[in-house]
Amino acid sequence: MLSGPPADPAAPTPPTGSATPPTGSGTPSSGSGMSASGSGTPSTGPDRSSPGPGVAATPPPGLPSAGAPPAGAATIALAAAGLLALLIALAGPGLAARGTGELRIPGAGLTTLLRTVLFTALAVHLGELLAPQLIRPLRSRPRTAVRSWSLYAALAGAAAAAGQIVQLAAVSGLGITETYATRDGGLLLLIANGLVLAALCAAGKRPALALAPLAVVIGAEAIRAHPEAYSPEIGAALTVVHLTAASLWAGGLLYVLRTMWLWRGSPVAARALLGRYARLAIWLYVALAATGTASTLRRLPLDVVFTSAYGRTLLVKLALMAVVSALAVAARRRMLRDTDPAVAHRLARREQAVLGAVVVVSAILTVVPDPHWISLRP
Repeated sequence: MLSGPPADPAAPTPPTGSATPPTGSGTPSSGSGMSASGSGTPSTGPDRSSPGPGVAATPPPGLPSAGAPPAGAATIALAAAGLLALLIALAGPGLAARGTGELRIPGAGLTTLLRTVLFTALAVHLGELLAPQLIRPLRSRPRTAVRSWSLYAALAGAAAAAGQIVQLAAVSGLGITETYATRDGGLLLLIANGLVLAALCAAGKRPALALAPLAVVIGAEAIRAHPEAYSPEIGAALTVVHLTAASLWAGGLLYVLRTMWLWRGSPVAARALLGRYARLAIWLYVALAATGTASTLRRLPLDVVFTSAYGRTLLVKLALMAVVSALAVAARRRMLRDTDPAVAHRLARREQAVLGAVVVVSAILTVVPDPHWISLRP
């Protein structure tokens, strides 16, 4: 796909029809340069095969490595982002509920952290099932593929579900066996087993078979998230669509960005892949917006938007989603305008980072109390 650098117009060319071989065709070189005539006479002129002093070589097109942060800086940035996410997960529920008068949820910080891991695992696994379907139709694409993370993600999600069972048992004062018999304990056990099955599918090189256990996991989590007495089946149905769309969006983008970095020497293929993902992401965004709006109108009374932990957390999530939307639009515009996908890739990386914060805030939403308890509305 990429052609070599253009020939130097100042370099001498052998006469047409001459049998004299060009320089470098097997004639020994003394390091000071040979004449183009092939006579073996050392050339006293400057070597024109390399750019002169002060002239920068033109890099090949693609995702520029010069614009990317060094490996050490990237590692530090990832560690800082992980630490920030940890602090938000542990302290977020308490900060959101401060001054609201709502009941304190025991172990809310740890529960938020475990659910963040669970949601991340779902996103990574579903993204790895979606993104290869976007890659397969691309012509002239590189034959390299990124390393799969689905096995590790599924095992991490199963461990997070098991951790929630242990925490539930500790908070309720029940044994593990008795905890399985409770509503939340039974659903968490179903989630853990479903993720273990998904991990076995990934380990057995049968990734498509993981769709069934992952569907069970999403359904169980949707039911667990809606224990309320008012039409829980509607809330669970909205959550199934919302959680699926969010996982495909975040996980699919992660896989696409990893693949684009692997294909950084093939900008045409990388740009085409990002374009295919962007077209799908529009519909995922519509599904997220529709189900999120319906869930909000159903669950959050307007008189407690600013005075409940749920309302405050939701406002933070909406602000983050506005940032994500702006970055996604900017990345799409740059992708349509530029043939080099480097700038669009950088904007999409920022979108992915903000989506990580959205996952943490979404986990907080599942932990804070139901706002109906403090609403003055009948």
